[in-house]
Amino acid sequence: MNASTPTLHWEENGEVRSARWRSEAGAPPPKRVVIADDQTKADEAYRLTCEGTALLWRGDFQNARQLLQAMGRRAEKKAKKAAGITEAFHQHRMAQAQRARTLGLLLIPLAGDYAIPLRRAPDVTAACSEAWGEADGEPSVVSLRELQGLIGAHEWRKKGVMIPALGEHIHPHYGVFSPVRGEYVDLVAEAHLPSTELAFDIGTGTGVLAALLARRGVQRVVATDRDPRALACARENIGRLGLDKQVEVVDADLFPEGRAPLIVCNPPWLPGKVAAPIEGAVYDPDSRMLKGFLAGLKEHLTPKGEGWLILSDFAEHLGLRKRGEVLALIEGAGLKLVARHDTRPTHKKASDPSDPLYLARVAEKTSLWRLAAA
Repeated sequence: MNASTPTLHWEENGEVRSARWRSEAGAPPPKRVVIADDQTKADEAYRLTCEGTALLWRGDFQNARQLLQAMGRRAEKKAKKAAGITEAFHQHRMAQAQRARTLGLLLIPLAGDYAIPLRRAPDVTAACSEAWGEADGEPSVVSLRELQGLIGAHEWRKKGVMIPALGEHIHPHYGVFSPVRGEYVDLVAEAHLPSTELAFDIGTGTGVLAALLARRGVQRVVATDRDPRALACARENIGRLGLDKQVEVVDADLFPEGRAPLIVCNPPWLPGKVAAPIEGAVYDPDSRMLKGFLAGLKEHLTPKGEGWLILSDFAEHLGLRKRGEVLALIEGAGLKLVARHDTRPTHKKASDPSDPLYLARVAEKTSLWRLAAA
């Protein structure tokens, strides 16, 4: 085992044992580990995990799933009444993080080929290989919660997400944000194209907007991203859709070289700390991507070109971004607003009064800001 590889240590049957520790969020291996099995009660399991003790499962796999569900019910706590929506948001994030830490301490062993050495365990080799690469023969341990995430991502990757504006399925990879909120895709589908010669898609993710632009007739699209998983995902989707000759996916921090008459960017919508890799599509620390896109847009646009910024005002309703801040950034970058197209979200939480952030969700708008050099 590589000395730099995180390792979980525990005692079992009078022996000290160890295995590779897997955590997508980079959480350190738990220091206290006890063996759990079909005899372990939910109350005891929840108490131990709340104290920071991990449970390494040796019983039936399906019973582990049921135990995790029971622990989840015990973790459901009514939120304290917040003084305002911003406090409610921070309370919600803290509660989510605490829940993730507690439930993440129910652990599942994996053999060196990703097989689960437990009764009634599913075959997760394909899901693990997609997320982590081919098995290297090294036994490891992962939280059941994280393993369920891998399995879910594998199923989404197989069946894909139908994109009505595209008339096709997009297949998200593990760790790449799925385009399940279709309103921003519809905005790009409906806006008038300033040119069909060339477009840049900044932070392409699954490649959905690059594919849409190509299907709308843009002759050449250069799609950029920094994340290896996103780059692989976008290339696979572009290839599956038969758009390889129109769309080039490149590894770049924001802009590729050169200028274009259309540059599109859908940055993370909320300024805030990223607690797990998948949150990089939702949270933009100090609005780095938003500010970087606006600051560099003018020098990458051709004369009379347009930059399309797709952004929700959810952060403003949560009190995380001041009203007028986006417009001030636009003006400060030597840009002007040509037009703005707004739409309302259609996802379930936007119409769920029991959601702790309902008041912000019901007021939210997603906008396509059409920008040009001032």
